[in-house]
Amino acid sequence: MSDEQLEFGIIGLGKMGDGVALQALRKGMRVLGSDIKRMPQELLDAGIVVVSDYRQFREKLSRARIIFLYVPAGKIVDTVIDELVPYLDQGDIIIDGGNSYWGDSIHRHQRLREIGIHLIDLGTSGGIKGAYHGACFMAGGDRHAVRQVEGILLNLAVQGGYVYAGASGAGHFTKLVHNGIEFGMLQAIAEGVELLENYKDKLDVAEVLRCWRHGSVIRSWLIDLMEEAYRTEGGLDKVPAYVEDTGEVNWLIADALRMEIPIPAISLAVMQLLISRDKKEYWARAIAMMRQKFGGHTYGASEPISRERREGQVSGTYHG
Repeated sequence: MSDEQLEFGIIGLGKMGDGVALQALRKGMRVLGSDIKRMPQELLDAGIVVVSDYRQFREKLSRARIIFLYVPAGKIVDTVIDELVPYLDQGDIIIDGGNSYWGDSIHRHQRLREIGIHLIDLGTSGGIKGAYHGACFMAGGDRHAVRQVEGILLNLAVQGGYVYAGASGAGHFTKLVHNGIEFGMLQAIAEGVELLENYKDKLDVAEVLRCWRHGSVIRSWLIDLMEEAYRTEGGLDKVPAYVEDTGEVNWLIADALRMEIPIPAISLAVMQLLISRDKKEYWARAIAMMRQKFGGHTYGASEPISRERREGQVSGTYHG
C-alpha cells in the first residue's frame, strides 16, 4: 500500500478509537470519522473528516474502502455493520478493533464473505497511550484482505507490535488470551501490594515499587503504572475497592472449559474481581489503580460498563 492510499474510516471515537484516529492523522493519514457523540475538538484540530451519514464513507473513500469499528462488543457491532453494508462494495474491508468474542467474529466474517465484503478481527492492546502513540495489533482474517491493510496497521503499531495471528477469529482469540494473562498479572501484583501494606513495620511501598521497576525479574509496564498510581493517589485508601470490568475474560474461562485446558490462575483472578465487589481489600484497590492508568477504567461501580458486560457477547459460545 502506497503512502497515497493510507486512508480509512472509523466508527466509534471513544478512548481507543479516538487515539487510533489521532495517531493516524498526526502521521499524515486521511481519516474519516463517525461517532454518536460530538466529535472531540482535538480530532477536529488534527484534520479529521467528519462523517454524519455512512453514505459519505462510500462517497469519500477510495476503493477498497477500509473502515475500522471501535464500538463495544455485542449487538451494537452487528447493528453498525448492518447499517454500514448498504454503502459498501465488494472488496471493501471492515476491521473490528473492539473486544468482540472471537466466535462472533467468525460468524460475522462468514456472513459478510457471502456478499463479498471482508471482515478482519483486530485485537488491539496497549491501552489509551498505545492507541495514541503506537498500539499492539493482532489481526485475524483472510490473508489477502489483511495484506491490504497492513500498511496502515504497521504505521499505527509500536515497533514489533503487529502480528497476523491467523484465519478469521484468531485476532480476537489471541487478544482474549492476552486479556486473561493481564488479569493474572494484575492479581499477582495486587496481592504483592497487599502483603507490603500488611508488613509488621510501615514500608515505603512507593519506593519498593520504584526499585522493582529497575532490574528486577518482575519489572513491567504494570509495575510502572502501579508506582505512578500509588504516588498520584497518595496510597490506596482513597481508591474504591470495587473493580469493574466488561466481562471478556469470562468468555475465556468458558472456552478453556470446552477446550479442557486448565487455567487456574486466570480463573481465580476473575473470581477475585467478583469478590472485590463485596469487600474493601487493598489488593482490589491496587488492581483498580492499575486498570485506571492503562485503560482509563472508572473507579468503582459503573452501570454502563456493567451493561456492556451483560450484553457484550452475541452468540454466547462458539459452535463451529
